[in-house]
Order: sequence, then structure tokens, then C-alpha cells
Amino acid sequence: MTELLKNKEALVHLKKPKAIIFDWDNTLVDTWPLIQYSIDKTMSEMGREAWGLEKVRDNVHKSMRESFPIIFGNDWEEAGKIYKNNYRSIQLERIRFLPHALELIKKIHEQGITQFIVSNKIGVSLRKEAKQLEVDRFFFAVVGANDANADKPSREPVELALLGSDIDCKKDEVWFIGDTIADVECAYASGCTPIVYGYSSNQISKTISKEILAKGKEGKGAIPVYFDHQELIELL
Repeated sequence: MTELLKNKEALVHLKKPKAIIFDWDNTLVDTWPLIQYSIDKTMSEMGREAWGLEKVRDNVHKSMRESFPIIFGNDWEEAGKIYKNNYRSIQLERIRFLPHALELIKKIHEQGITQFIVSNKIGVSLRKEAKQLEVDRFFFAVVGANDANADKPSREPVELALLGSDIDCKKDEVWFIGDTIADVECAYASGCTPIVYGYSSNQISKTISKEILAKGKEGKGAIPVYFDHQELIELL
């Protein structure tokens, strides 16, 4: 934790936001077990070696339309169908909030701060999960992969989410909370303040380099980090 002291200090000194954009998977809900199951089943059906949880955590952050062509080449669409079928088979039964995530969502709502979800999960599937957990009503917009012309880290899904709201990332303080480099880069691309949500064991996604954590993009300063949504509840 010593190397993250500046990041923890940055969290404490944040300006109160007018809006908060959340990632979904493994920021508000615990889906690593679901993703691992679906990836490993897909690998098996495609005649490949299973990845296991650690490799999945270290590599999954892009949307399917960006990552699967790299992994599966010309067979990526077939692999995508297999993955989606495997994920859907367990999706609504196993989806769970991370500790204090629901409390945080409600706290933000009580304070009149506008909330959004911008995820690299396929939009239809994302909205189904938000509805299943009965939190879709708390968010101005729920935007997933394939909803915009490009997915995170592009700013396009953020711009789509903000349409019709009174939020302007160039003028307003907007937090973007997520767990991977795709979220950090999307925050910078769209003019938001990036905040990293780490794993319960005080670990940060390996997709985010120590240099980025310590200095931010172009030396903008340490990126705020927290590991328990209760920390943010108390801060707000």
C-alpha cells in the first residue's frame, strides 16, 4: 500500500462531482467468475487451452468486437456466439453486487448526483443485468458495447450516454470509476476524472501500469484509487 499513498491522498482531495460514470463488470458487480467460466468454455469449444481466472483478469478489458478478432482471428464471430451463449446460460442466476455497491448507488442518488453506466459488455446484456438487479432506474443512461460506433477506451460511448443530460465533461466535474486501463483511458479521452476501483485484496488490475497510476496521463497527477465502496460512501 505504501506505493499507493499518493493515490489514496488524491481520492480524499477530489472535488464533489456533478455526475459519476461507472464501469459495470467488477466495478459494481462481481462478474469475474462468470467471465472466466464463459471464456474457458469458449476456449475449450474452440479447441484451445483454458485461461483460468488470473489470465482472464489480466487480459479482459476490451469489448468483444475489439478483443476477439485478436484472440481468435477469422473465427472470432463463431467464438463470440459461443461465448455469449455460455455467459447467458448463467448470467441472471449468478450476477451479484460487489460489497457496498448498491449502498453507493443509492447514496449518490440521494445526493442528486447524476449517474451513468458505460461498459464494454454488450449493451443488451448489460441492461438486462441492471434490470435484474433493479438498479436501472438510478442511471440516466446505461451504455454498453456496440451501442456507440466505438467502445471504450473511445470517448464515443460516454458522449452517447450524456446525450439529453445537462452534463458537460468540459465544464462539469465528472468522475469515471472503473477497474481497468480501458476505463482510465476512456476517462481521459472524454474529459472526466479517472478513479480506479481495485480488488478486495488491495490489488490493481495489471492492465494499469504503475507509471500511469503514479503520474496520470501527461503528468496530470496520481490517479485516485480505492478498494471498498464504503470508502466512497464516507467521502461523499
